[in-house]
Amino acid sequence: MPQPRTAARRVTIVEVARHAGVSTTAVSKVLRNAYGTSPQMRSRVRAAVDRLGYRPSATARALRGRTWTVGVMLPDVRNPFFADILDGVAEHLDDTEYQLLMTCGGNDATSEARVTEAMIDRSMDGLILIAPVSSPAHLDGIARTVPTVVIGRHSHSARYDTVNDDDFTGAGLVVAHLAGLGHRRIAHIEQHETDRVRLAEMPNALRADGYRHAMRAHGLGEHIDIASTTYTRDGGHLGARLLLARPDPPTAIFAGADVVALGVLDALTEAGLSAPGDISVAGYDDITLAAFRTISLTTVDQAGHHIGVTAAGLLLDRITEPGRPAAHVKLTPTPVVRGTTGPPR
Repeated sequence: MPQPRTAARRVTIVEVARHAGVSTTAVSKVLRNAYGTSPQMRSRVRAAVDRLGYRPSATARALRGRTWTVGVMLPDVRNPFFADILDGVAEHLDDTEYQLLMTCGGNDATSEARVTEAMIDRSMDGLILIAPVSSPAHLDGIARTVPTVVIGRHSHSARYDTVNDDDFTGAGLVVAHLAGLGHRRIAHIEQHETDRVRLAEMPNALRADGYRHAMRAHGLGEHIDIASTTYTRDGGHLGARLLLARPDPPTAIFAGADVVALGVLDALTEAGLSAPGDISVAGYDDITLAAFRTISLTTVDQAGHHIGVTAAGLLLDRITEPGRPAAHVKLTPTPVVRGTTGPPR
């Protein structure tokens, strides 16, 4: 009868010390990059670690006050823009001892609470929350428990840092570009929200407000037209269908996110239309796909990689100095004109 397989035994720090011919205190210092170890000692300890396959116990490290892990929560893994942010976070953490662990919040407050509580229960040293939809009180509660940086939420809490694009200005840049091409009937697809307290802080709300403001500033207030769906490809597809069914359809569509714009382009193709030949289309985010020649999407670059780098830097600062004043960073967006926009027919 075959014997059941047993789990491989974890190598201990005592074995590493014995193999390297040093004390366990010396091994601990090398692993922590602490002061007081010679180059020769570090070389011997590192060689022993590699030879034996030693891995520090996260549980033991947590008992000493730190796990060297950073949790990142995304609302939706299907939005390519979040990959740019993650890339920036990973780059900044690459030269540190911290490991990045990612999870999805599901874009609803109940799922977010479950996910954030799980990360806190695992003693992560800090959290980066991307576009959280939880209430301001819940976010403050998280930040009271663990160092936290929030991306994509224009709040001004004294308990956590924030990093955002200037969404209001960015939307105005899109309208200015389309109006400059001669468009008047410029429509917008926004993310529908129901929580009015949260709404004022969300990027989608500021983009919609920026669109309205810019339309009025260009004398196009009577042509303001908004389809409220979701910041997804399906939301863009539905929004475009709603706008195309208007008695006087738009000549240009400003999608609130690039992933939304991809859905708009699908809907135009299904309707036998093209961009910019029949309708100009612009997005927001400048995801990698936007630059593909077959898409060539006009959009707004909000520097997702830089957002991630900045957020990771703020988080490490907050971990080492938890009592410092909260920092609220706002980055300047840049218009990127490509092939999906042109003068109206």
